[in-house]
Amino acid sequence: MSLQPRPGAEIPALTVRVARPGNPHGTAAMWIRDRLDGLFSDEDFTAWYPRDGRPGLSPAQPATVCVLQYALNLSDRQAAEAVRCRIDFKYALGLELEDPGFHHSVLSDFRDRLAEGDRADRLLGLALTRIRRAGLLKGRAARASRPFP
Repeated sequence: MSLQPRPGAEIPALTVRVARPGNPHGTAAMWIRDRLDGLFSDEDFTAWYPRDGRPGLSPAQPATVCVLQYALNLSDRQAAEAVRCRIDFKYALGLELEDPGFHHSVLSDFRDRLAEGDRADRLLGLALTRIRRAGLLKGRAARASRPFP
Protein backbone atom coordinates (compact mmCIF):
# COMPACT_ATOMS: atom_id res chain seq x y z
CA MET A 1 0.00 0.00 0.00
CA SER A 2 1.29 3.47 -0.84
CA LEU A 3 0.38 7.01 0.00
CA GLN A 4 -0.56 9.49 -2.66
CA PRO A 5 -1.56 12.54 -0.60
CA ARG A 6 -4.79 14.14 -1.60
CA PRO A 7 -5.39 17.79 -0.84
CA GLY A 8 -7.96 18.65 1.81
CA ALA A 9 -11.08 17.04 0.47
CA GLU A 10 -14.19 19.14 0.34
CA ILE A 11 -17.18 17.82 2.21
CA PRO A 12 -19.62 16.54 -0.40
CA ALA A 13 -22.59 18.88 -0.78
CA LEU A 14 -25.18 16.18 -0.05
CA THR A 15 -23.34 15.19 3.15
CA VAL A 16 -23.45 18.83 4.31
CA ARG A 17 -27.13 19.20 3.36
CA VAL A 18 -28.05 16.11 5.37
CA ALA A 19 -25.72 16.64 8.35
CA ARG A 20 -26.45 20.29 9.13
CA PRO A 21 -30.23 20.19 9.73
CA GLY A 22 -29.96 17.11 11.92
CA ASN A 23 -27.09 18.59 13.95
CA PRO A 24 -27.51 22.38 13.87
CA HIS A 25 -25.01 22.89 16.70
CA GLY A 26 -22.65 20.24 15.35
CA THR A 27 -21.14 17.21 17.04
CA ALA A 28 -17.59 16.45 18.17
CA ALA A 29 -16.87 14.99 14.73
CA MET A 30 -18.30 18.02 12.93
CA TRP A 31 -16.42 20.43 15.20
CA ILE A 32 -13.14 18.78 14.25
CA ARG A 33 -13.92 19.36 10.60
CA ASP A 34 -15.39 22.86 10.95
CA ARG A 35 -13.02 24.38 13.49
CA LEU A 36 -9.81 22.67 12.39
CA ASP A 37 -10.55 21.96 8.71
CA GLY A 38 -9.97 18.36 9.74
CA LEU A 39 -7.45 17.48 12.40
CA PHE A 40 -4.93 15.87 10.05
CA SER A 41 -4.06 15.90 6.37
CA ASP A 42 -2.43 13.18 4.28
CA GLU A 43 0.76 15.26 4.07
CA ASP A 44 1.23 14.71 7.83
CA PHE A 45 1.89 11.02 7.08
CA THR A 46 4.14 11.08 4.00
CA ALA A 47 7.10 9.59 5.90
CA TRP A 48 4.97 6.68 7.14
CA TYR A 49 4.12 5.14 3.76
CA PRO A 50 5.97 4.29 0.54
CA ARG A 51 5.25 6.38 -2.53
CA ASP A 52 4.93 3.46 -4.94
CA GLY A 53 2.47 0.62 -5.03
CA ARG A 54 -1.29 0.38 -4.90
CA PRO A 55 -2.88 3.52 -3.41
CA GLY A 56 -4.15 3.01 0.11
CA LEU A 57 -6.69 4.59 2.40
CA SER A 58 -6.08 8.21 3.32
CA PRO A 59 -4.13 8.01 6.63
CA ALA A 60 -5.77 11.22 7.83
CA GLN A 61 -9.04 9.29 8.01
CA PRO A 62 -8.05 6.55 10.49
CA ALA A 63 -6.07 9.14 12.48
CA THR A 64 -9.17 11.29 12.85
CA VAL A 65 -11.32 8.25 13.58
CA CYS A 66 -8.88 7.17 16.33
CA VAL A 67 -9.29 10.58 18.00
CA LEU A 68 -13.08 10.36 17.80
CA GLN A 69 -12.96 6.72 18.92
CA TYR A 70 -11.06 7.73 22.05
CA ALA A 71 -13.25 10.77 22.74
CA LEU A 72 -16.46 8.75 22.36
CA ASN A 73 -15.13 5.56 24.00
CA LEU A 74 -15.81 3.34 20.96
CA SER A 75 -14.32 -0.07 20.16
CA ASP A 76 -12.64 -0.56 16.79
CA ARG A 77 -15.77 -2.25 15.46
CA GLN A 78 -18.01 0.55 16.77
CA ALA A 79 -15.74 3.23 15.29
CA ALA A 80 -15.68 1.51 11.88
CA GLU A 81 -19.46 1.18 12.06
CA ALA A 82 -19.72 4.89 12.87
CA VAL A 83 -17.77 5.67 9.69
CA ARG A 84 -20.22 3.51 7.73
CA CYS A 85 -23.41 4.74 9.40
CA ARG A 86 -23.04 8.11 11.13
CA ILE A 87 -23.53 11.21 9.06
CA ASP A 88 -21.38 13.34 11.37
CA PHE A 89 -18.42 10.94 10.91
CA LYS A 90 -18.87 11.10 7.14
CA TYR A 91 -18.96 14.90 7.44
CA ALA A 92 -15.76 14.96 9.52
CA LEU A 93 -13.96 12.72 7.03
CA GLY A 94 -15.34 14.44 3.92
CA LEU A 95 -17.04 11.27 2.68
CA GLU A 96 -20.02 10.77 0.42
CA LEU A 97 -23.08 9.43 2.26
CA GLU A 98 -22.84 6.12 0.39
CA ASP A 99 -19.14 5.60 1.21
CA PRO A 100 -18.80 2.11 2.73
CA GLY A 101 -16.05 3.07 5.16
CA PHE A 102 -13.35 0.56 6.04
CA HIS A 103 -12.82 -2.67 7.95
CA HIS A 104 -12.26 -2.25 11.69
CA SER A 105 -8.78 -3.83 11.42
CA VAL A 106 -7.60 -0.67 9.64
CA LEU A 107 -7.62 1.09 13.02
CA SER A 108 -5.32 -1.38 14.74
CA ASP A 109 -3.02 -1.40 11.70
CA PHE A 110 -2.87 2.38 11.87
CA ARG A 111 -2.09 2.30 15.61
CA ASP A 112 0.72 -0.21 14.94
CA ARG A 113 2.23 2.26 12.48
CA LEU A 114 1.69 5.08 14.97
CA ALA A 115 3.63 3.17 17.66
CA GLU A 116 6.84 3.16 15.60
CA GLY A 117 9.56 5.53 16.82
CA ASP A 118 8.34 8.92 17.97
CA ARG A 119 5.41 9.11 15.56
CA ALA A 120 2.76 9.29 18.29
CA ASP A 121 4.53 12.16 20.05
CA ARG A 122 4.99 14.09 16.80
CA LEU A 123 1.37 13.56 15.77
CA LEU A 124 0.12 14.62 19.20
CA GLY A 125 2.28 17.74 19.04
CA LEU A 126 0.90 18.57 15.61
CA ALA A 127 -2.68 18.07 16.79
CA LEU A 128 -2.14 20.23 19.88
CA THR A 129 -0.62 23.00 17.78
CA ARG A 130 -3.61 22.99 15.43
CA ILE A 131 -6.08 22.87 18.30
CA ARG A 132 -4.35 25.82 20.02
CA ARG A 133 -4.33 27.85 16.78
CA ALA A 134 -8.07 27.23 16.48
CA GLY A 135 -8.53 28.68 19.98
CA LEU A 136 -9.79 25.43 21.49
CA LEU A 137 -6.92 25.12 24.02
CA LYS A 138 -5.73 27.94 26.20
CA GLY A 139 -3.13 28.46 28.90
CA ARG A 140 0.10 26.72 29.79
CA ALA A 141 -1.61 23.67 31.18
CA ALA A 142 -3.46 23.45 27.85
CA ARG A 143 -6.79 23.10 29.59
CA ALA A 144 -9.61 22.61 27.15
CA SER A 145 -12.06 25.45 26.86
CA ARG A 146 -15.08 23.36 25.94
CA PRO A 147 -13.50 21.63 22.92
CA PHE A 148 -16.62 19.62 22.08
CA PRO A 149 -20.31 20.24 22.50
